Amino acid sequence: MVDVELRHLATMAAIVEEGTFGRAGTRLGYTQSTISQQIAALEKSVGGALFERPGGPRPVRITPLGAVVLEQGRELLARAEALADAVERFKAGDGRIDIGTFQSVSSVILPSVVRRLRDEHPACEIRLSEVPADPPIGDLDLLFYDRRIDGDLEHVKLIDDPYLLVARPGDFPDGPVALKHLDDRPMVGCHPTCDQAWMDRALADAGARPRIVFRSPGNETILSMVRAGLGWAVLPRLALQGAEARSDDRLAIHELRPAPTRGIYLHWPAGSSQSPLAVRAIEIATEIAAEVSADLTSS
Repeated sequence: MVDVELRHLATMAAIVEEGTFGRAGTRLGYTQSTISQQIAALEKSVGGALFERPGGPRPVRITPLGAVVLEQGRELLARAEALADAVERFKAGDGRIDIGTFQSVSSVILPSVVRRLRDEHPACEIRLSEVPADPPIGDLDLLFYDRRIDGDLEHVKLIDDPYLLVARPGDFPDGPVALKHLDDRPMVGCHPTCDQAWMDRALADAGARPRIVFRSPGNETILSMVRAGLGWAVLPRLALQGAEARSDDRLAIHELRPAPTRGIYLHWPAGSSQSPLAVRAIEIATEIAAEVSADLTSS
């Protein structure tokens, strides 16, 4: 394997571009003897002459072997420059971040997180993916989820998100509704892979067994079915905020007693070396969640 130094390849490229050893030395800040020593070391590494030296002020000419070395050397120099740039961007907080999310967070918390990250680091790349039920973190840098995930992960709890009853106006009396009063009434539910299995247990513990008349994994679809009169639904406060349901006069929102509540958590791999971008994303997500929680509590 040929053992060459990048600085020797950079010197060779400068000689070709400048035409003489002397002008290359002036450009690089080396003496002509230093330039000659570097080229001699490079020629020893590749086992042959790289330049034909006519002497005097006349330009040097590259040999066929030199042309091969120069072509490959320029690729190596470009890759080295890209590596140095990537390292500097990493240290500065730019680069790429992969985030797993789900629909409630995607519509309320995440847009503000992405906007602030982009404002602070315009060159960063933010890649989002919707996560399945019980998701592995895999290659993700950060993962939003509506409960703690077991495994070798660290986490921060962002917000407590109570479930609310959404129905048509007049379906229930004004004010909070007891869970037990939902027994044997038509319900628009989400798929079991969402929160439905967990919600079914909460209702059953309160003595309520509603009749599921329609299921959908999409919050907007569930709300559309409620508007159409198919039944009521139970959705997290964050989901209703994202859908702007409170401003919809076709819907009535009630607190539940007792109030089922989920926690929204942000996870990341334990013990990993996080990029400055990921660290900043955690800080921003925590700040945004606190603001959202204050707005929801006061509304």
